Amino acid sequence: MHNIKLIALDLDGTLLNSDKQLSEKNRAALQRAAEEGVEIVPATGRFYLGMPQVIRDLPFVRYVISVNGAQVYDVKGEKTVCGSEIPWERAVGVMERLDSLDVIYDCYMNGWGRMTQSHYDLAEQYAANIHSLEMIKKLRTPVPELKAYLRESRTDIQKIQAFFKDMKLREEMLSRLPEEFPDLVVTTSIVNNIEINSREATKGIALKKLAEYLGIPISGTMAFGDDFNDITMLHGSGIGVAMGNADEKVKEAADFVTSDCNDDGVAAAIKHFLWENEI
Repeated sequence: MHNIKLIALDLDGTLLNSDKQLSEKNRAALQRAAEEGVEIVPATGRFYLGMPQVIRDLPFVRYVISVNGAQVYDVKGEKTVCGSEIPWERAVGVMERLDSLDVIYDCYMNGWGRMTQSHYDLAEQYAANIHSLEMIKKLRTPVPELKAYLRESRTDIQKIQAFFKDMKLREEMLSRLPEEFPDLVVTTSIVNNIEINSREATKGIALKKLAEYLGIPISGTMAFGDDFNDITMLHGSGIGVAMGNADEKVKEAADFVTSDCNDDGVAAAIKHFLWENEI
């Protein structure tokens, strides 16, 4: 019997299906685990208010790992447990580099998205799909020019995100940007984006800090994911579970591969590890 006390779950492509819905089987599994004393922790690249309402409405969710680990948020206490941000001056430097590429970009600061107005107006050309476009339009406030906004506000930020039309350019930048900005973490969570966080802002580090905060040994944690920004969490948890729809490199990082996000893979793995002796 595995003594799991905390389950961390990526959302898009993991807990949520491809229509961004929470299945009844996954919800029921989470609720039962919570009733048995397990902390259920969404772990997402989104900021808290950008999480789907169906997740924020779950009554048993107390803690959230958000913005790829840039913030661990106590929902009930309405406070940040821990976090790690990019200094605003460094963020401006990254954005100046992105200005040389065929991309649009935004940043997350204080739990909300900001984007240059001209980029916001081009979102339809750069969004990967209708779900991505809806999120950009709904969860970003356009400003006249983002770098100028940061210089004026002098506010450190949680994440920079760039959207690409040219996938070859994206692949090139996934290799080059970590070399150009070795003090930052460069990853991805959807098919056409690149995400840049503070070096300390990873899901794996956030999971470790939250487990310590709650007095839970890391061996008592379980994590689910499907994309590159989940790898640190799968490596860093007691049991790392990759979805059937995960990238092959994500599967290699996991201890177990479950079924895909459209086939209740989260529920299947929770049942396998928590209630494996039940008929």
